[in-house]
Amino acid sequence: MAEVVNLRMVRKRRERAEKEKSASAARARHGATKAERTVREAQEARERRNLDGAKRERED
Repeated sequence: MAEVVNLRMVRKRRERAEKEKSASAARARHGATKAERTVREAQEARERRNLDGAKRERED
């Protein structure tokens, strides 16, 4: 005897798998490794310190 299958659930399961596959590909394309993020954050902090050090005080 054949197993009863809910077609709606099968369709949703298949769609979820397809979305996960495309999301995984997008993460691989656009994601940055922890090392890359750390380097970027350090560079941004260095630029902020450099900019803050170059500010002039106004005498009003």
